[in-house]
Amino acid sequence: MKLHLANLGDTKMFTAHDATSVFVNRVQFDHTIVVNAAEVREDWQVANFDALDETHFKYFLTFKPEIVIIGTGAQQRFAHPKLYRALTDLGIGVEFMDTPAACRTYNILVAEDRKVVAAIML
Repeated sequence: MKLHLANLGDTKMFTAHDATSVFVNRVQFDHTIVVNAAEVREDWQVANFDALDETHFKYFLTFKPEIVIIGTGAQQRFAHPKLYRALTDLGIGVEFMDTPAACRTYNILVAEDRKVVAAIML
């Protein structure tokens, strides 16, 4: 599915997604990525959803986000709250969504100039 929003300059936004990849500013990714308004990062070392642990969530602290969106693939899945307690204890919201919903929600929040980070697992 292609996504359409107003041009926000160099802001990183999801421009499309399908069953095996996502596109950020028209660049295709077929592996796990982390996106914020300024950059796309490929250093979040998560093999799959079941491999998530506390260190994977502490990774997001360096971004100082308001909210972290986790795209869990084709189906929405939820991690145990103890895994992301370091974030919620600081008032950082953590949301789990299927990947298409995560892409759409991220785009809306980043267009509102919110401090959002999206971690997308395919």
